[in-house]
Amino acid sequence: MKINRTSTTFVSLAGLGITLLIAFITMFIMILIMSDTPKDTMYYFLAGPFTNKYYFGNMLNAAIPLMLTGLGISFAFRASMFNLGGEGQVYIGGLAAASVCLALPDLTGIIGIPLSLAAAISAGAAVAGLSGYFKFKWRTDELISSFLISNALIFIVDNIITGVLQDPESSLLTSHKIAEQYWFLKIFPPSNLDISIVFIVLLAFLAYFYLFKTHQGYEMRICGLNSEFARYGGLDVRKYFLLPMVLSGGFHGLAGGVTVMGTQHMLFKGFSGGMGWNGIAVALIAKNNPIGVIPAALFFAYLEAGAKSAMINADITIEIASVVQAVVFYLITAQAIYSFVQRRRRTA
Repeated sequence: MKINRTSTTFVSLAGLGITLLIAFITMFIMILIMSDTPKDTMYYFLAGPFTNKYYFGNMLNAAIPLMLTGLGISFAFRASMFNLGGEGQVYIGGLAAASVCLALPDLTGIIGIPLSLAAAISAGAAVAGLSGYFKFKWRTDELISSFLISNALIFIVDNIITGVLQDPESSLLTSHKIAEQYWFLKIFPPSNLDISIVFIVLLAFLAYFYLFKTHQGYEMRICGLNSEFARYGGLDVRKYFLLPMVLSGGFHGLAGGVTVMGTQHMLFKGFSGGMGWNGIAVALIAKNNPIGVIPAALFFAYLEAGAKSAMINADITIEIASVVQAVVFYLITAQAIYSFVQRRRRTA
């Protein structure tokens, strides 16, 4: 069993290494084709995020919501639940946090910040929990229901931003700014990095402890590995249709709240920027390990920061980061599907 596990880990790490290698080769080929100064472009892409405090701090800041969405997906995937509604859950979490801040502009930050974040977590948990409840009650496929609910929510929130919450003095499609006492403390000026990164790294370790060191986390993982075995063992399998989705949605909602209160200080149309989808890739790179989510999120943030640096200092567009992220996403997803099919065959 020990040899088997070591072999599986080695194959898994080798597959991840090959995936990252292919992604960087793709990036280099694109730079060679698209750039008139490929050497400068490669330098700024690879080293740009580390050349000054502003770039480096913003890279770390971009990783914050990805850590949270990655944690949310990890919880769902560990229980073999598929939450494809992360984008809408981030959106509704941001709306809930901003609504509390805008409704209570005179509340002190000590009370207002936890209240706003609690609203964000609750909103995301309620939306994802709805898909979990449908599966719990009627065995509805949570992959489809979470995706459809998320898509509908995005349009609803967009209409609220450009309607009820629209700032008439702004030339952009944004809400009013939230009061300054709700803003998170910046820790690496002049970048946007705020103190929430400390708490979110701690949260990742707590999530790991919950999944791997508690009785409930063990039951959740057993249900994810083999629900029939868990049922014969006396576990209430239906409970783990609902709980992982609630936890997953809570993390996504928190990502929306943290983004609004830590970085943007307002709502604007499209503010989630693919956080929900990138969270899936982050979780898959991390092999659904909450601690592994930290470097995986940093890697995704690094790609985006490198592309921004190359765009500013060289002659390439930021879309190169999206292409590289897409290559990583598809290859990692293919590995995950292959592993899932192999596990199902062994179980059968």
